[in-house]
Amino acid sequence: MNDIPLIVHLTYALDFGGMENLMVERINRMPAERYRHAIVCLTRVNPEFVKRISKPGVSVHTLGKHPGLSLATHGVLWRLLRELQPAVLHSYNFSAIEYAPTALLAGVPVRVNGAHGRDHTDPHGTNRKHNFLRRMMLPFYDVCYANSAAMEVWNREVIGVPAAKSRLLANGIDAERFRVRAEGEARPFFNEGEIVIGTVGRVQDVKDHATLVDAFLLLREQVPQLRERLRLAVIGDGPLLQSLRDKVAAAGAASAVWLPGARNDVPDILRSFDVFAMSSIAEGTPGSALEAMACGLPVVGTRVGGIPEVIENGVTGQLVPPSNAASMAAALKHYAEAPELARRHGRAGRDRVLRKYSMPAMVAAYQDMYDSLCERKLKIRKPVPSCAE
Repeated sequence: MNDIPLIVHLTYALDFGGMENLMVERINRMPAERYRHAIVCLTRVNPEFVKRISKPGVSVHTLGKHPGLSLATHGVLWRLLRELQPAVLHSYNFSAIEYAPTALLAGVPVRVNGAHGRDHTDPHGTNRKHNFLRRMMLPFYDVCYANSAAMEVWNREVIGVPAAKSRLLANGIDAERFRVRAEGEARPFFNEGEIVIGTVGRVQDVKDHATLVDAFLLLREQVPQLRERLRLAVIGDGPLLQSLRDKVAAAGAASAVWLPGARNDVPDILRSFDVFAMSSIAEGTPGSALEAMACGLPVVGTRVGGIPEVIENGVTGQLVPPSNAASMAAALKHYAEAPELARRHGRAGRDRVLRKYSMPAMVAAYQDMYDSLCERKLKIRKPVPSCAE
């Protein structure tokens, strides 16, 4: 077993979220004879989310990082990496980017960082201190990839990632698990005749759910004939969940808005929606939008990051400016009043997912990155399939 290279996935936390979901999907699906996996979290682990890891032998570690610089965390990580002896350190996003030198000192030969989105404090990537640190870390990484074309261009032009270290690795969706509700299939969670607008994502600043709630409240005023049928569902946990519940209660809309927190039955819930909405102020390639499209839903999303690469405006959904409740309400009204248009755009969205965002293609692309780096730096060659295979 120890002859199989180990990949350590370094994240800020391990909790319900789009990036974390896809990371676990890749771990579960990557051939066991090619790579072993361990997950190291700087801060916290949600035990319920860990249950999504189905591959045997995946260890999960937490470093107990304190807010701020927390230099001691580097020492804790160094000791853990010396113990695990991975072939690859794969760090995710800016929050884990600074640990490549620690991995180098610990003897980790391959180091990769992935840009899957930005924090709400710097949605456009203009923070000079953050970008300076990103540039300082470049020599310590073999690849700095992005999961959207917009982020890859930003990596190259703003941070200066050289072409030899740059990759675009698009997200992938399980189109069998995330599927269209069949004709005659019971609609769980909501009543027939209700018009359900929904979203799935961690309830934090960067997702700007407050604007989505404002748009929903506006929509109820704009279409009084549909008011009693309109429903909003925000699926996900996070630091702003209670404040969002308070906002809905203060508006007198608690009976029309469902805020259940994190759920393990997202595919079933998505099949209960009529329209999917994304109000983010920053995004990479939005996995939640792709899941919704795979379920045959039109998507109303903000024109930020990788969202316009996923949503074809007027074909699979509609794009609106960020932090603009009036524009989002107008787009949602379009679908609420024209259910056949919503279904047509939803069908086009699923077709787009099947063509461009397959789960096997995503797993193969990540494995190819690991293979090429391990072959170059460790002289580990991937096995050549036999004629029988």
